[in-house]
Amino acid sequence: MDIEQLREHRQYPDNIGHETNRATFERDYSRLIHSPTFRRLQGKSQVFGAGTGDYYRTRLTHSLEVAQIAREAARSLLRAYPSVASEKAAHPGLIIDPEVVECAAICHDFGHPPFGHKGEEVLDGILEQLKEDKIKQELSGRSVSVDEEKRVREAVQRKYEHFEGNAHNFRLMMFLEKRENIDGLNLSDAVLLGTNKYPYPGTVIKKGLYQHEWEYIAYVRDRWEMPEGKKTFEAQLMDLCDDIAYSAHDLEDGIKAGKIEVHEHFLKDSHIERLIVEKIMTLDDFFWHGWTPEQVRVKVEEVLDSFLSIWKTKMPICDHDYSRTRREVKAYWVSLFVGSLGVTEDGNWQKVTFVKEGKEDEDMLRTVSVLKSFAWVTMIRDLRVQRLQKRSAWVIKRLWDAFVDPVTSKSIIPGDWLRRFDRDQQKANPIWTWEHMIIDYIAGMTDAYAEKIYNELYGLKVGSIYDLD
Repeated sequence: MDIEQLREHRQYPDNIGHETNRATFERDYSRLIHSPTFRRLQGKSQVFGAGTGDYYRTRLTHSLEVAQIAREAARSLLRAYPSVASEKAAHPGLIIDPEVVECAAICHDFGHPPFGHKGEEVLDGILEQLKEDKIKQELSGRSVSVDEEKRVREAVQRKYEHFEGNAHNFRLMMFLEKRENIDGLNLSDAVLLGTNKYPYPGTVIKKGLYQHEWEYIAYVRDRWEMPEGKKTFEAQLMDLCDDIAYSAHDLEDGIKAGKIEVHEHFLKDSHIERLIVEKIMTLDDFFWHGWTPEQVRVKVEEVLDSFLSIWKTKMPICDHDYSRTRREVKAYWVSLFVGSLGVTEDGNWQKVTFVKEGKEDEDMLRTVSVLKSFAWVTMIRDLRVQRLQKRSAWVIKRLWDAFVDPVTSKSIIPGDWLRRFDRDQQKANPIWTWEHMIIDYIAGMTDAYAEKIYNELYGLKVGSIYDLD
């Protein structure tokens, strides 16, 4: 198989009937854009709860912005590095195709559950507790050896797995979405690997994939002869563009919401500086390894000074209009970061990263990290956001309680989910346990839909019985 055939290959034969005028990746893009999962992103939180205002970003607008940045960055890299074009590259993973990168960006957040990162944390906590309960049940009333206990733990882990947004992303694209008589969107291998930020099974790292989806992804990686743990150029670029969008756009939302004030007193506040340093010290990024809190503090101060200085420069150009300045400052940072992207060597592989004088620009990576951490500590830690997160944890836990018993809950779960569960259980190797099916069901909800079902089950406000689920 040549490189193009490897990249355009799909898991199942593609029934496109008479429609032969669109290229492979164009069909992928259409499938993603027209999928119910994509539409549901409009009802999922980015930072502020979806529906808290018509200005703020949702997962949908964030994904579209990442896709636009990624497409332009891909085109820019193709001009600067002709060797990454599909007709010149020697390896299917060392190609940058703007369409593939755009597809990967469109679906990079498909797996986010309702209520953002808090929802992810709660669903994973529920599964962890379930596994502990199952292990206790299995071991109760008998004394077992260390080896036997280890065997039981591994069996329970294999059976119930975990919850993670990146893994759920692939569960949606490769199983939960539907096309004709097959499960999943049947996307090209290039788009699947372009979306795969963590190329491991969940048994190796928490952000890795569930067993069912990893089986196929591992097969594709093997066919492509991808080095272990390495990502395609397109996955690397999409991931960087996500960080670029996050660091610039979430700050813009924070300023608009009044959570971030752009003046000396706020940006030089020692309390905020300390929170950013604390956040950075918890990160596992290689470019912070070996840094002391004091060194990090100096870098934080430098980036925030720079932010203030750019704001002051743009303000008079924008006629002292606050909203214009906000947008222009955001555009400045995005343009700076995208303009710094390049390709460098990475051991037995190559890397898309920030490049300066032919080498990886770790300082630019740290700048993005500081801005992301700044957005995180000023907004996620805001008391209104914290209250929303408390409520969302409560909502998700109560939904789980309502659905987890297969006997009592069958009458309140949509019929298509029950039919898919029954069909799955008839396979030689079922993908689902009942419990993980419930987790997948809750994870697919929008914020508003989760609230609606919660209110119907527990609250005073009951929807009309004529509402369609």
